[in-house]
Amino acid sequence: MTKEQKYESIIRYFSEKMPDPKTELNYTTPYELLVAVILSAQCTDKRVNMVTPSFFKRFPTVEILADGTVEDIFDLIRSISYPNNKSKHLLGMAQTLIKEFDGEIPSDVDDLQKLPGVGRKTANVIASVIFNKPAMAVDTHVFRVSGRLGLTPNAKNPLETERELVKHFSEDLIPKAHHWLILHGRYTCFARKPNCKECGLTSVCSYYLDKNKSK
Repeated sequence: MTKEQKYESIIRYFSEKMPDPKTELNYTTPYELLVAVILSAQCTDKRVNMVTPSFFKRFPTVEILADGTVEDIFDLIRSISYPNNKSKHLLGMAQTLIKEFDGEIPSDVDDLQKLPGVGRKTANVIASVIFNKPAMAVDTHVFRVSGRLGLTPNAKNPLETERELVKHFSEDLIPKAHHWLILHGRYTCFARKPNCKECGLTSVCSYYLDKNKSK
């Protein structure tokens, strides 16, 4: 099977099983998604969704957040991983948005990365989910699943994974593919023990085929 055939098979499978994949972070505005994604670094979406309602009640807009304090923010996100750093990042993000972008969240990945707490992965999530740009955010799930499936066999880091994936997924599919790989990693292709018995991709999965070729 060629790499192109592998991608075609995987696209066909996910298009049928997950025709309209979405982020599992709860949000109603671009500002709320940006906050949620910053909070979600090394933390579960479930935990973030437990914290954000009270956060957005206290800080409903970027302008109000920019006038807040690190201490106020910390009190609301203390149950999130790395609350000290994230409190500083959220305040800095809001203040930078006001100062440099007139309070508007930019659509450009490079501009997004000028915001405190926003790395390439977070910037790609915002560009993809909010602005529907062909940006592939590579988190631990995307990195693991794409490698196991054999979509990115030679990628050694998230940036190499991103570059390889955007070569083979069409631009209109990239936002979907990001969620396909995340959700597959979250609910089927677990890090420690992938649930291959419940996976519909074993016939094209490099990890599964290699593991079972001697059986």
